[in-house]
Amino acid sequence: MHKEELINLHKMLAEVKEYFEEINPELKFTQYTSLKITPSQQHKSKMEHKYAIFVLGTEIANAMKEVDYSSSSRISARMKELADKTLKEMDES
Repeated sequence: MHKEELINLHKMLAEVKEYFEEINPELKFTQYTSLKITPSQQHKSKMEHKYAIFVLGTEIANAMKEVDYSSSSRISARMKELADKTLKEMDES
């Protein structure tokens, strides 16, 4: 994916996060928030946005467990794997 496409995906996931926060104010996306990377920060690297997407995807999937545990659990696990892989790539570069 190109950086612009990753930023657009990041924006969409951020909107999903906001929706979940509206319907359940107790939800805290702490891992994502601690990254301090938002879709509007276009100066951040492609890899930073990619990592933020996977971290946010993991937390969104965890928030969905109340609705569909089996599917969201698998999604969460896969997103975490991808986040870990991306972090490793970032460390190597």
